[in-house]
Amino acid sequence: MENQTINFGDIFKSSFVEKISSVSFIDIVIALLLSFAIGLFIMQVYKKTFKGVMYSASFGVSLMALNLITTLIILAITSNVVLSLGMVGALSIVRFRSAVKEPLDIAFLFWAISSGIVVGAGLIPLAILGSIFIGVVMVLFVNKKSKDNPYILIINCEDDTCENSAIELVAKKVSKYIVKSKTVSPVNGIEVTVEVGIKDETTGFVNEVSKIKGVSNVVLVSYNGDYMA
Repeated sequence: MENQTINFGDIFKSSFVEKISSVSFIDIVIALLLSFAIGLFIMQVYKKTFKGVMYSASFGVSLMALNLITTLIILAITSNVVLSLGMVGALSIVRFRSAVKEPLDIAFLFWAISSGIVVGAGLIPLAILGSIFIGVVMVLFVNKKSKDNPYILIINCEDDTCENSAIELVAKKVSKYIVKSKTVSPVNGIEVTVEVGIKDETTGFVNEVSKIKGVSNVVLVSYNGDYMA
C-alpha cells in the first residue's frame, strides 16, 4: 500500500480555493455598484414620499443596505447550487422583532429586497426599468393629496341636549362624519367619538364646538385608519 503524503502545493488545491474564481471580479463590482445606485434611488423615493413629521434617516439607509446585502447573497447562491441550499437553511433561522408601523414601509422593504435579488441574478434591464417604474408610481400616488383628511373628534358633554347640539354643529362644518362610539358615565357625563372628514385642514369648528353650553372638553386627533397621532 502506497503512503499518501500531502505536500505544500496540495493545500491550495482545496475546493475552498477553487471557489474564489467561481464569481468574476468584474461581475461583483458591476452588481454591487448597480445595487448601490438603485438603493440610493429607493432611499430618495422614500424620502420624497415620506408623510410623517420626523423622517427616519436610518430607515432610508437600511433600505440601501438591504439592497446591497440581498445582491451579495444572490451572487453567492447563483455561483454554487449546493451553497444555495445551505444558504436557505442558514437564513431561515433569522428572525426580526422590529414592528413596522407604516404599511407603506413594507412596500419599500420588499422593493429593496426584490431589486437586490434581480440585480444579483444578473437581470440588469429588469432591475433598472422596474425600479424606475415603481419609483414613479410611488411618487405619483403617495403624494396625491386626498380631498378629505380623516380625524377623530372626541367630545365630552353633560347631557343629551348638549350632545345633539354638538353633533348638529359638526354635521354642518365637516364634509362627512360617523359616530364611532359613545360612552355614558354618571360621573363624567357623555363621551362621543366621531370620525370626521375635514377639507383644507379647516379645524376652526373645534373652537365653536367647545363653546357650546355643556361641552366640557373637545379633542381632535389625526387618524389614518390604523392609528391615531
